[in-house]
Formats: sequence, structure tokens, C-alpha cells
Amino acid sequence: MGTGPGHDDSADRALKAKHRALWASGDYPTVAAELVAELGPQLVDAVGIRPDQLVLDVAAGAGNASIPAAEAGARVTASDLTPELFDAGRRIAAARGVELEWVEADAEALPFADNHFDVVVSCLGAMFAPHHQATADELVRVCRPGGKIGMINWTPQGFIGQLFATMKPYAAPPPPGASPAPLWGDENHVRELFGDKVTDLTVERRVLHMAHSPSPLEFREYWKRNYGPTIAVYSFTADRPDQVANLDRDFLAFLEQWNQSDQPGRTAYSAEYLVMTATKR
Repeated sequence: MGTGPGHDDSADRALKAKHRALWASGDYPTVAAELVAELGPQLVDAVGIRPDQLVLDVAAGAGNASIPAAEAGARVTASDLTPELFDAGRRIAAARGVELEWVEADAEALPFADNHFDVVVSCLGAMFAPHHQATADELVRVCRPGGKIGMINWTPQGFIGQLFATMKPYAAPPPPGASPAPLWGDENHVRELFGDKVTDLTVERRVLHMAHSPSPLEFREYWKRNYGPTIAVYSFTADRPDQVANLDRDFLAFLEQWNQSDQPGRTAYSAEYLVMTATKR
């Protein structure tokens, strides 16, 4: 199906194939495990997942929120546009002694029935689907009335939002009708997307601390090696060495500016994110 005005099916399929390839590149499961692992359990706590609830994790990746939800006793479906990420998720789930269902699915056109799940969550996932209103509508549609919807999204002004702002001048132009992913971390934008389809919408800003690499230079190389969106920007500029050099320079300057550590051989970054919860009417 198309996902918005002016989107024919072939253009939409091409866009989704590009998104799938983006997240299949690099090693997002490593990023999820090494930088953002604590966010999945936070989201499970925020929506109060309980045993035997039917839970859907949208754009689940390798299961950052799905696996903790299963550990809480829920019956979990982990869905993602990029099934290449599921192998890592299955290994993690098996090591932690839980089972869940893994389903290839587009956040903008979920293959699930209306009003089916008790809880619908997305941790740093659905925010990257290009058409925000279509995504919000789907999160609501598959949740039962009175069920919970919860998301964790990077904020525009936080570390990851500003990382995207740093890369933007070097990135491919966005497709027609697409909205920037970090807008999902803007409270007003989120309230507008869900509108009167939900009640009790609450948001809370929190900060994730990253102290992964010994230097900003090594942290830049980490993103270039592992993170799909960064890899995509470098691929887009690959045939223009001057642009690659400028991107390298700007990326490093950004990481040096945001580094909060004054100790040699250490870095420290604070990444702001928004925790959103709501109840479907």
C-alpha cells in the first residue's frame, strides 16, 4: 500500500527497500547492545508490561524492548522492516531463555488486525519510518481500546538529533513527504500525531550516558563502522573525496564539542531522549 499523498506503490516499495538496506548495513545489534541496551527495559517499565499481555514491538531491531517484555512474561511479537536483524535477536533471546515471534513488517502498514495488542511499543525504531502520521496511526490501530502505547525517541536537540543535523548537509535529500526522525522527540509533534486517538499522553525527557570510545576520533569510526544512517551518508558522498573529507572534519568537530570528559583516553556523551506513553481511547 502507499503511505501518503502522492506515493505510488512502486515508489513506496523502492523507499522501503532502501530503508531495509540502510538498517541491514553495519551492525546495529552491536550499537543496541553497547550504547542503548538500558532503554528497552526502561520502556517496558514505562508501559507497565505484565505477564500474558499481548505485546507488539514495532521496528524492534534485535529486540532491545521485545526481549525484556518477554522476560516480564508477556507474549511478544517483534516486528521490523529489516529481518536481517532478527538473527541477533533470536540469539539474545535464546541466551536469556525467552521465546518471541519475529515478523517482517513495515511500521507504516503493519500486517496485524485492528485492536489486537494490549501494548504497542517502539524503542528508537518507528521514529525512523519516513511518514510520521502513517506510523502513529498504525501504532494506534493495532492497539486495543484501553491498551498502552509507548515509545522512546531521540530528541532533535540532543546528541543523536544533533548527530543527524551534522550529517544532513552530506546526506541524500529526503523523499517527498518524509519527516526528520528526531521530530518524534518533540513533545508538540508527538501530541499532534496522536491527537484525540489517545488519552493520558505523557512525555518525559531523560538522558542516556555513553562512555564507549577512548577518543572522539575512535567514536567517529565506531559510528562509521556500525550505524546504518552514518554508513548511508558516507556511501552517498563516497565518489566525492572532498565531501568525505569535509564530513569527516565536521563529524569529528561535533564529537569533540559534545565530549564531556576532560580525562585523556576517555569520552563521555549525554544523549537526550523522550519517553512517551499513552492509552488508546
